[in-house]
Amino acid sequence: MIKQPLVTVICTCYNHEKYILDALNSVITQEYKNVQLIIVDDYSRDNSKEIILKWLAQNPDVTFIQNKINLGITKSFNSAYKFANGDYFIDLAADDILLPKCIYLQLEAFNNSKYTNLGLVYGNAILVNEKGDFDRYFFPRRKNGDLVKKHPTGDMYNYIISDIHSLCSVTAMIKTDVFDYLNGYDTSLYYEDLDFWIRASREFNFDFTNEVLVKKRIIKNSLGDSYKKDSTYYTKINNSTYQVLKKTFSLNKNKEEHKGLLKRTYVMMRQSASNLSYILFFKYVLLYGKIYFYSKTIKQ
Repeated sequence: MIKQPLVTVICTCYNHEKYILDALNSVITQEYKNVQLIIVDDYSRDNSKEIILKWLAQNPDVTFIQNKINLGITKSFNSAYKFANGDYFIDLAADDILLPKCIYLQLEAFNNSKYTNLGLVYGNAILVNEKGDFDRYFFPRRKNGDLVKKHPTGDMYNYIISDIHSLCSVTAMIKTDVFDYLNGYDTSLYYEDLDFWIRASREFNFDFTNEVLVKKRIIKNSLGDSYKKDSTYYTKINNSTYQVLKKTFSLNKNKEEHKGLLKRTYVMMRQSASNLSYILFFKYVLLYGKIYFYSKTIKQ
């Protein structure tokens, strides 16, 4: 690799005292060294801030932002992003771990991609439990390392809007130009990634590298488990998903994309019903009907 672009890693922390050191150390021990690390603590109520401050004594060049109130992930990240100087960035949750070659392999994928309008590169992840023990791969693999299912590249818009498990967010390296063009994360939402992937894939190509890049921790209150719970926390997440799918309807351009959105909406409608979220269920019913009716009016 001849070029040595700067890569910014923004690590967002909220009550991650058990895991924050593993996340931070995984960044500074990367094989690829031209990395800027920014940490933002979103007003943690545990000892996360104290642990970070102690770690910073040995790593004084790292930028640390301490929120005075809890802002949430989208506002916290956008605020921290103002300090980013990289050509690319990674959105790292403080309970996840970058594997040593993660950034190097992501940049290799960017350099070797056949796509000229490339905005994002993603890969595979090992899912681990709270103790860090192996659970499974995000994208299932055979013993020889081959994927059980081939994953698309290029124009991934319809794939993302129709498939709940289309990307593992922490494996994504994103061009900062793309993030700037799309005006960052939508701060009205409770979580960041799905809405951004949809908007980005509408405008840019994505590429995939069949490499395991990170360890993603599955813990209580994990966003990835949000469809299985019934609480205020998960209701906020699932309401944001509804808002994202409403926005997606306005981005669709053809009948196939409406079919993809219908598939995703139907899944969310069933999950809302199983969680006894009746108000959200009826919202999805109305959205499904609207998409279905509109798709019938399109000639293709």
